[in-house]
This record gives sequence, C-alpha cells and structure tokens, in this order.
Amino acid sequence: MELVLDPPHGVAPLCLGMTLDEAIAAVSGWGEPRLFRRRSSARASWSLDGVGVQALLESSPTVTAIELWWPGEGRTSGTRVLLDGDDVFGTPAEELFRRATARGWRVDRSRPEHPVIPGVSLGFTRQTSQEVPRDADGLPLCVTSVLVGGKDYYDFLSAGRG
Repeated sequence: MELVLDPPHGVAPLCLGMTLDEAIAAVSGWGEPRLFRRRSSARASWSLDGVGVQALLESSPTVTAIELWWPGEGRTSGTRVLLDGDDVFGTPAEELFRRATARGWRVDRSRPEHPVIPGVSLGFTRQTSQEVPRDADGLPLCVTSVLVGGKDYYDFLSAGRG
C-alpha cells in the first residue's frame, strides 16, 4: 500500500476538513480505529502493516491534521509513505529536505528534532529512543513521523511565535 502525502489537503483517502464519521468511513478498509475523545478534541488511529496513521481533530469538529509514524526499529512494512515520489521513512532526512528545497519549499530547521515546511504545512519528527543510524548531530538519519496540516498550520513558527 502507498500513502501519498498531499499537503495541505491530507493523505488520501483521509482529507482535512472531514468529520470524524467521514474519516472513519473513508478508510473503512483499514479496520476499526482506536478512538480517543476529549471535551474539545478527538483522534482516530490505525496501524497499516506497522505504519501508524492518526486523524487529529484538534479543538474542531473536523480533521485538522493527519500524522503518520514509521514502523519502528528493525521492522519493515509493505506500506510506504510518499511525498512527491520520495519514501518519507526510507529517504535520509537531509536528502528529503534537499529535494523539498529544490521544489521551492522552505524547510525551517530551527528546531532540528522537529523541522517543518511552513506554507506547505508539513511537520517532521527526527527523534527516537530506539537504536537507529544517526547523523553527526545525533539525529536519526530518517524522519520518524510526518504530520500534514492545513495551509496555515505551521505559519506561527515562521512568524517567530513557535
């Protein structure tokens, strides 16, 4: 299976702006989600051959972000997460960010463990307690999660408020 990141729209068939019921129906083939509800937020989680997927409803009745996690140390998955053809969890982070820059996107690396691409609204995590290959700065060579948010999801960072 391939999950294609489509910022700032979602990760098909999950789309930002769906209600929780619409999101669950859109991915009914993924099985029953684990649901977490709080007064003003909710999330639905699935595991696709080890890749974690989570639809987030953050203080909203609709999906505001979708986050995906790599399968974990020593695990392989038949599910690939793609960004313009690049394997997000298999491409070294620096190469992934270089290609993003070549597309005309600005990669904000002011928080090295949590780089973001504002405007495109992609956020990445480069941290794990697991034994994985690391670069000279001690960061995992590949990203360990990616979040797709709405168009302005990360703009607060570029405005200096993050």
